[in-house]
Amino acid sequence: MARDESPAAVDSGAADAAWMEHALSLARAAASEGEVPVGAVVVRGGRVVGEGANRTVRDADPTAHAEVVAIRDAARSLGDWRLLDTTLYVTLEPCAMCAGAIVLARIPEVVYAARDPKAGMGGSLGNLLQDARLNHRCTVRSGVGAEASAELLRGFFRERRG
Repeated sequence: MARDESPAAVDSGAADAAWMEHALSLARAAASEGEVPVGAVVVRGGRVVGEGANRTVRDADPTAHAEVVAIRDAARSLGDWRLLDTTLYVTLEPCAMCAGAIVLARIPEVVYAARDPKAGMGGSLGNLLQDARLNHRCTVRSGVGAEASAELLRGFFRERRG
């Protein structure tokens, strides 16, 4: 889906699936470049304002996770570090670093596909995204595109081990 396109679907469930499919396409592209296949899209008003995929290997940067890349892109695009009125779609539950960046960017809503029981901070290992002690909390929805994302990750790691 191009940056200026919106999903044709009217209901939010179908829109969520369409945006997650866009994030999955970014994850597939990352995998083809040898990166862990995670993709993220920041949406405001039915339009992509930022997108990214893992670039840790390419950029030799441990902070170049898909969410951080997408947040940076959205902030540049909008000319503001506060990403109010946006939704972040990501193919894997955010880690602590990414959850912290999401909170600091004031993103109000996060939709993620696959859970990450070893590092996920959107409800699996912990829940930084909704920690009441912080000055900002997100609405979190999970499971949209979960099987497709999990299979992409499993296949990627199976290939690397094989």
